[in-house]
Amino acid sequence: MELLLKNGYVVDPANGFEGVADILVNEGMIVRCAPNIDEAADKVIDCSGRTVIPGICDMHVHFRDPGQTHKEDIITGCEAAVAGGVTAVACMPNTNPPVDNAETVKYIIQKAKGAKAKVYPIGCITKGMKGEELCDFEELRKAGCVAVSDDGKPVRNARLMARAMVKAHYAGLRVISHCEDPDIIEGGIMNSGVVSKELGVPGMHRMSEDTQTAREIVMAGDLEMPIHIAHVSTTTSMLLVRLGARYGAMVTSETCPHYFMLTDEKLRTRDADYRMNPPLRTEDDVTAITEGICDGTIDCIVTDHAPHTAEEKANFETAPNGVVGLETSLAATLTGLYHLGKTNLRHIVRLMCVNPRKILGIPGGSFSEGEPADIAIFDPTEEWIVDPEKLHSKSKNTCFKGMKMKGRVKMTIVDGKIVYEDK
Repeated sequence: MELLLKNGYVVDPANGFEGVADILVNEGMIVRCAPNIDEAADKVIDCSGRTVIPGICDMHVHFRDPGQTHKEDIITGCEAAVAGGVTAVACMPNTNPPVDNAETVKYIIQKAKGAKAKVYPIGCITKGMKGEELCDFEELRKAGCVAVSDDGKPVRNARLMARAMVKAHYAGLRVISHCEDPDIIEGGIMNSGVVSKELGVPGMHRMSEDTQTAREIVMAGDLEMPIHIAHVSTTTSMLLVRLGARYGAMVTSETCPHYFMLTDEKLRTRDADYRMNPPLRTEDDVTAITEGICDGTIDCIVTDHAPHTAEEKANFETAPNGVVGLETSLAATLTGLYHLGKTNLRHIVRLMCVNPRKILGIPGGSFSEGEPADIAIFDPTEEWIVDPEKLHSKSKNTCFKGMKMKGRVKMTIVDGKIVYEDK
C-alpha cells in the first residue's frame, strides 16, 4: 500500500534536511522525501502543523519478558513504545531466565513478531549475570543479539570485563556497561546527600558510578576497544566521558530524561516512583548532564524503562528501583530541552533516532530511499498532563506523573503501517 504524508515539518539530520516536505511510502519502505510530491497514493495524511521524524530507537528498556510478565511483556511494552513514537527498542537481558543463551534470544524474537514495535535483544556479558564466566558472544550474535550487558549489575572483575570488550567486539557486539560499585553503595536507596540525610535513609554515593565509569573508559582507551556507558547521571561521570572521547577512547554514552529534568528533591515525598538506579541526583548534576547533551558529549537519550507493580512500589524503603518512560521520553525531552531553547530538533533526533541505531548497527533513522518506513509524527506545541492510569504499560510507575508536558505524539508508523494514533 502506498502512503503519502503531506506538509509535515520533516527533521532528518542523517540527510541534513529540515523543513516542510512530503514523504512517500510504499510496501513498508521510504520511496521519497521531497517538497510537493503529487503522486497518487492509497492513503494521504495531512501533517500540517506537525513534526515528522524517523521513529525513535530506545536502546535501553526492560520488558520483564520472560519471567516477570505481570509487570510488563514484549507486547505491552511495545504498545507503550509506539504511544511514545518509539519504533525500535533494545531489551536488556536481566530477565528470568537471563538472556545468556540462543534459546532465550529466539523466544524474544519469536514473541516480538506479534508486537507493534521492533525488538532487538541484548544478551548477557556473563552467564546468569553472575560475573564469573563470559557468555558465548558468537552464539548470541547469531541468534539475534545486537549488544551485550549485565545491566542491573556491574561486571565487578576488571580482567573479565576487559576480555568481554575484546571478545564482544570481534563478535560484532557492543558492550554496554552498568557502572556501579556495589561495595560503595552498601544498601543505599537514593542519592547520598542532603535529602537522604534529612530523610534518614542510606544513600548511594556518586563514587559508585564515577569509579566504574573511569575504569571502563581507561580500559577502552588502553585496549582500543569500544564501550558504551549506560544511564550517565553524575557531573564527574559526564566529565570522564568527555575527557575519554577527547583523548581517543572509543566511548559512547546515554542518559535519560529524568536525569536532566528532576533532582533528588522529589524524594522528600517518600514516593518510590522517584527511585531508580542510578538515582536522581542534584541540580549541579542536572546542569552537567544537560550540558553534555547539548554539546554532543552524550550520544543518546534513552528511558531505562523499568516497570514495577504498584504493590512493589508501595513501600519507599523496600521498593525495587526503576521507572517507566517510553510514553514520556520524547515529550519530556521537548519540554526540558527544546522548549527551553537549550537545543534544537535536529540534535534531539540525532540523540533519539539516529545515534542509537548507529551504535547498535541496526537499520533506520533517516528518510533515505529504501530505509524502513518507521516514522513518528508529533505536535510540538500540544500540552498535556501525564496521567499514569492512561499509560499503555502494564505498570504505572512514572516519575513524571502529574507533570505538564509540551509536545505529544499523534501517530506512529512502523514498516509503513499506522500502529498508533492519538485520537
